[in-house]
Amino acid sequence: MTTLVTTAIAAREVAVVPDTIRKWVQLKHLVPAGRRGRAHLFRLEDVFAAERATRRAHERRP
Repeated sequence: MTTLVTTAIAAREVAVVPDTIRKWVQLKHLVPAGRRGRAHLFRLEDVFAAERATRRAHERRP
């Protein structure tokens, strides 16, 4: 079963602020898996993948 989490929980899991999660969505690094009311819900595995990809991109910069 896939675990869906809110923006706040997703941010806490990868040690970033919720605005970072929202920015990843805006930049298409992360796609919401659903909604609860107005809130986006995310798969934890997608959040972890976005965090890894973002970290790798920053490590490549000079």
